Amino acid sequence: MTTLRAGLIGENISRTRLPAALQIMCNRAGLHLEFELIDTADRVEFDLAACVDDLRQRGWSGVTVTHPWKRAAAQYAGPGMAEDVAHLGAANLLVFGDTVAGFNTDYSGFLSAWRAQLGQDVPGRVAMAGAGGVARALGPALQTLGALHVVCWDVSLARAQDLTARLSGPATALKHDEISQAVRTADGVVNATPIGMAEHPGSAFDSADLGGQSWAFDAVYTPVDTAFLQDANAAGLRILTGFDLFRHMALRSFQTYTGVDLHPDEIMPHLLRLQPV
Repeated sequence: MTTLRAGLIGENISRTRLPAALQIMCNRAGLHLEFELIDTADRVEFDLAACVDDLRQRGWSGVTVTHPWKRAAAQYAGPGMAEDVAHLGAANLLVFGDTVAGFNTDYSGFLSAWRAQLGQDVPGRVAMAGAGGVARALGPALQTLGALHVVCWDVSLARAQDLTARLSGPATALKHDEISQAVRTADGVVNATPIGMAEHPGSAFDSADLGGQSWAFDAVYTPVDTAFLQDANAAGLRILTGFDLFRHMALRSFQTYTGVDLHPDEIMPHLLRLQPV
């Protein structure tokens, strides 16, 4: 039996459903899975490049990367980044061979999650909190889906400006005093920060600003029903959850790791059972 030997690098990842998702898909494909979590939350001196070098020497198939290492993963892959996502400046999946190939299944996963949940609707004007690794996938994905304008903000204005400069369509980096008005006039709102995770409680959005939009998405999926999405649901917005993205990201990641093409209609009901309570 062929073995998929992989893992996940990131902070506060003990609740991840990725190993369970990959196990389900490996079982369907007749593959053996060996998976290891590499939690960097308390590793001040963690070096992503040195870690990935070690994993390659140990014969891993590849590794998935999450917050806060996606930009570093893209830098590690360098010219090995897949052509369709090389412009993102962030990778969440590295596949090992003679060289390292970098991919972003947040980008492709969000596109398929949107179409599965919201069909042919277009995002309109989008207000996005965060400009880190996941935002670098979501911003271009939203524009691919037809977003008219993307505004974003971050604890680092320079990071938000760097992100908006990378986007192909109209995009603006906001200062703190511009956020409320931008949110109130948006068609959709996106949380691309860790705020809402069990380790980072709260919401990136003021609930008083929600209500005039039509949809909301939160990249956080543990928990699924974040404070932000509770507020958005109470305000009558249509909801796309981080777990919706997770399921599609996990399928794309499995396909990229293994080359095995499992049909979404076949596998999604099985992955739905992994939704955190």
